[in-house]
Amino acid sequence: MLTGIRDRESDLEEVEVNLLSSETLGFYRGIELNEDLILQAKEIYGGNPKITFKSADFTKGLPLEKNEEPYDLYFSSYGASSHHNEDETMIRLLSDIAKQTKHYSIIVCDWLGRYSYEWQSFWTNDLSENQNIDYVVSYIYDKKEREQRRDELQHLYLRLMSRQEADTIIAKASKRAGIRIKPLTYYDRSIFTGRHMDTAEYNLHAQPIRDAVNSLHEENMRTDFSTLLIDSVPKAGFDFINNYFEHLQVCWNTLIRYVTNLIAIYDEQSRQFSEKTPDIPASYPPALREMMERMKLVVEGVGWLGLGLPRENIIEPQLGYALRFLMMKLQKGQGCAHGFGAIFEVDKS
Repeated sequence: MLTGIRDRESDLEEVEVNLLSSETLGFYRGIELNEDLILQAKEIYGGNPKITFKSADFTKGLPLEKNEEPYDLYFSSYGASSHHNEDETMIRLLSDIAKQTKHYSIIVCDWLGRYSYEWQSFWTNDLSENQNIDYVVSYIYDKKEREQRRDELQHLYLRLMSRQEADTIIAKASKRAGIRIKPLTYYDRSIFTGRHMDTAEYNLHAQPIRDAVNSLHEENMRTDFSTLLIDSVPKAGFDFINNYFEHLQVCWNTLIRYVTNLIAIYDEQSRQFSEKTPDIPASYPPALREMMERMKLVVEGVGWLGLGLPRENIIEPQLGYALRFLMMKLQKGQGCAHGFGAIFEVDKS
């Protein structure tokens, strides 16, 4: 995954645009507690001498071999940081990394966001409450099979995290290490599209938006755009969060309805819109205006194609990318999504 990250500044005609190529990779060590996953990883990457895997529990500190060299990047993903159910173990791990760093390192953490709409029932104004969630892995089955297999479902005990809590943890880790761990950025990932939007396990009002968005990228399949419209239900006592989600919902639905109208008024025979397209108000957020303008160009550019199902295979995937761009630009990094990520810096220079 790391070697697949693209350089966003590269020109279209460039072929090699990966930020980290296999040639520039020095050494990668993967840490995993599950022995079966370690075996699977070795089967996939075992032939690469630059990559190795170790079974260890990072809630017990930074697992290092004797005389192991410091790393440039300490990276976790898919909510791995939420396995630190007690803040003390996360503080110890971060302070270990800071002390292990020789000159400079980057730390990437990934938790479950405390205020994701998916688990609205767990929202609390007292951060000492509901710190962990019984996260049931039910999303791998459809609704009927999910209920039939209820007793077989895997449960994970995972820490919910907000920006305020992450700041506190970092401050304590820095103090313990005697080295500043500097937050570079916080970000919310998968707003309204987390796995439990489709299950409604923790919020009875959750809609299967994730499934609808995924269908935009299914080859030769037409998506009913009405299934993409969000109708979030606020929770009393959380005005700031409710207002934030309401703003996102309005922007999201505005883009959906705009594209729906563009497709409806586009005339394939004349290769133009049959009526004047609606004006885009200057008061709209820049990200929303940009995506509305882009989707207009997409519909106008390929709507006349008679072969290859242009809506299903070009317009709909582009709408999926536009929705992702919109959420990425409007996110605040507060822990209001399925994933709450952070990038920290340790600079001893």
